Amino acid sequence: MHTLHQAVAQCRTLVVEGPDGIGRSGLLTELARHGFLIRRAREQLHHVDPCHPYHELLAAPGLLAVDGSIIHELVYGQLRRGHSRVTWIQALDFAEAVAERDGALLHLTAPQDQTVSQKQDMEGADEIHAYERAFRTLAQHVPVVTVDVGDLGPPIRAPASSPFQLGRYTRKLTVG
Repeated sequence: MHTLHQAVAQCRTLVVEGPDGIGRSGLLTELARHGFLIRRAREQLHHVDPCHPYHELLAAPGLLAVDGSIIHELVYGQLRRGHSRVTWIQALDFAEAVAERDGALLHLTAPQDQTVSQKQDMEGADEIHAYERAFRTLAQHVPVVTVDVGDLGPPIRAPASSPFQLGRYTRKLTVG
């Protein structure tokens, strides 16, 4: 499995991961249109077992897309605090749980020219290499599909406002 199209067609579970500011919402919206239930874990990782909420999410039936942060913590925890709250053993266990659920990790990347212009600083280069290393390691346990967000097309826009939108409708609502 090498493409997003193949992953959507073949997987019951997709975990979406990528660097800060990469723009996951468009992809998550498209996955929802393909029948995937979109789930996010709590804002803060669990202090004892950071992967526990993700294992609970993986117990859901049907097609599931998880907006992940396990790999995000592996990368940014090390870069920003000098240590990650997620151990490699926990991350590998999570990867195997995703694989057992017929899943894959989606590694979101920016177009090469955008990546270079946004990541000129040292942390940016370290970030890119850390993500590549993490996905290369996890790919030994779960399929990894690299998705260039620049290839996804323009962002999905909200429909034009209509006079019947809440707040613009002038008649009173009565409940009887």
